[in-house]
Amino acid sequence: MLPWSGELSGRLDELTIDSALLRDNPLGDPHQRPLWVQVPPGYDDSDRRYPVVYLIQGYTGQLTMWRNRTAYRQPVPELVDQVFAEPDAPQAVVVYVDAWTTYGGSQFVDSPGTGRYHSYFCDEVVPFVDERYRTLADRDHRAVTGKSSGGFGAMITPMLRPDLFGALATHAGDALYECVYVHEFAESVRALREYEGDIWRWWADFRSRVAFTKAEDSKLLMMLGVAACFSADEDGTVRLPFDPTTGRLVDDQWARWLAWDPVRMLEQPAYAEAMASMRAVWIDAGTRDDWYLDLGAQAFRDGLLQVGVPEDRIAFELFDATHMAIEYRYPLAIRWLAERMSA
Repeated sequence: MLPWSGELSGRLDELTIDSALLRDNPLGDPHQRPLWVQVPPGYDDSDRRYPVVYLIQGYTGQLTMWRNRTAYRQPVPELVDQVFAEPDAPQAVVVYVDAWTTYGGSQFVDSPGTGRYHSYFCDEVVPFVDERYRTLADRDHRAVTGKSSGGFGAMITPMLRPDLFGALATHAGDALYECVYVHEFAESVRALREYEGDIWRWWADFRSRVAFTKAEDSKLLMMLGVAACFSADEDGTVRLPFDPTTGRLVDDQWARWLAWDPVRMLEQPAYAEAMASMRAVWIDAGTRDDWYLDLGAQAFRDGLLQVGVPEDRIAFELFDATHMAIEYRYPLAIRWLAERMSA
């Protein structure tokens, strides 16, 4: 176990994509974005074409965090490299996508509150990679995977674009919102008392000091950021789904959040049909997940079975863990997806 850096058997290319769709986005965030593409060993020595796995991040994730090395653990690119370095391992190209916003994330959706991040991913990043690398450029050989908000993105993107993605993996992905969010609303109201119920006063305070130096920062950032993704008006005005002084749900705004719940999305015929066409779906979560996303994982898996996804196309596991420090699950899912897409 190296405490500093490990040599890859494949190659990690660090690129920049100039996004037309993110130009002039509502938050003024950069339209030039980093993009990493990891190719397996032997890529440069053949004319072979490869399936592709797109790896997207959880909330507050940004691309350089993939290199984070903690005690006795390896960063994700090294874990992925080990998968493809094994003899007779299935091979794939892995793409690391950046969708950071000023509020910490985009939920990988198009929103007037943040920008067109779903379209950026599907209509700019995917063609950019296919043009520059020897990919198998069709939905049966293209997958998306992520954790937490990235797991949410991995669930909804193939629903919205089954023409592009035929497989997915979600690690503790956001789902079953009554379990994920309602208690967070109540705690947010308590936190907002210091700011007279005004989340924008908190935001001004947050930006005036060192980030995450108050206990409420992470929670309120998530509330503001997800609201900007799910319940912003056409002019970009962000609407919370609860009254910030009482916690009472604002029904019409809460309904907009629920419309993005992957469990509920499966109830819509078009999304059910899209998921029934998937070649492979990996779902997992820790049994002690801090946001009860193990319940969301179970509900999503049950929903897939109800809409006709064959059980042999689904890999499902609940394992002993919280929401944190489960990066070791990525290579398990990536290998499984590569096997399924290579079959």
